[in-house]
Amino acid sequence: MTQPRDKSLRELQREFQLAGNNSMPIAGLICWSALGVAALFISERAAGTGALYIMLGVLPLAWALERARGRNLFSGADHPMTKLFLQSIAGLVFFIPIAVIAANVSGDATLVVLGMAVAVGLIWIPFGWAADDPVGLRRGIGQAIGCYAAYLFAPDAWKGSAICAVVVLGYVYVLSAGKKLGETE
Repeated sequence: MTQPRDKSLRELQREFQLAGNNSMPIAGLICWSALGVAALFISERAAGTGALYIMLGVLPLAWALERARGRNLFSGADHPMTKLFLQSIAGLVFFIPIAVIAANVSGDATLVVLGMAVAVGLIWIPFGWAADDPVGLRRGIGQAIGCYAAYLFAPDAWKGSAICAVVVLGYVYVLSAGKKLGETE
């Protein structure tokens, strides 16, 4: 078997594509849709807490979706592209305190939802690079702009749900415009 260091970047990216990582956007779509609906009925503080827990829910849900399809999520966790993506997820840990501190200082718990929504969009930049798909960069930038706009312009009672709607649209965009991960040519 050829070692990853012996392969070209294109070969590594193609292997990442064939690993079938489309369960990530499906799981994210489910989790952020649920929070968006819940945010209409729960307090801002509860929605902010929910946004923190989403970060813990997407990966296990994606894993379960892949297992139901008879596949392993990120099979080949030692693959360089998989490592890059998983390390970028670990980097999100550094966004959480910023969002929580901003919410505590301002008294606006919706800032936690905003912070997590922008952070989860940024994950797609290395994902897109690993999959050789510009959809990740487009989504990361578009989602950040959309989330900030939702925060600034949506009515107070709808801010959390509007931010979640932008994230859901980001997942829909990835699923519709991105390369079909896990499919052969």
